[in-house]
Amino acid sequence: MNKAQWHKGRYGHEFFRFEIDKYGTLKYANNSNYRRDSIIQKTLQLSPTLINEIQRIIKDSEIMHEDSSKWPHQDENGRLQLEIEMNGQSINIETAKISSLADTLSTEDPEGLRVLYYLIQDFKCIILSIISLHFKIKPIA
Repeated sequence: MNKAQWHKGRYGHEFFRFEIDKYGTLKYANNSNYRRDSIIQKTLQLSPTLINEIQRIIKDSEIMHEDSSKWPHQDENGRLQLEIEMNGQSINIETAKISSLADTLSTEDPEGLRVLYYLIQDFKCIILSIISLHFKIKPIA
């Protein structure tokens, strides 16, 4: 599974990307260029239980059944790309960056984009939580 979101903001080319391979290896990268920060890159191994939970979230979202042909194309605000290969099925979606749920309302397929929006929010929450827990600099006392 791959997920990436790019845009050119006031700090230049910014992106948030993660990839989970079939062996459960999570590769994470985040480049904000804020205050000339460097790219944050992390790699770690996910447990089978966590992989099953991510697959359950994908299945429950029904994103694999969505038709992205009516979704907006990449624009000056950026793009959102999602590629999933799971259980013999694959989907590759590329659409305009979705900053908020309001961005989905004025499109030809607001329901489909709503599904994508909530799935991406779930992914961000899970991935950022895993990264934060796994790479704590100071342990919680």
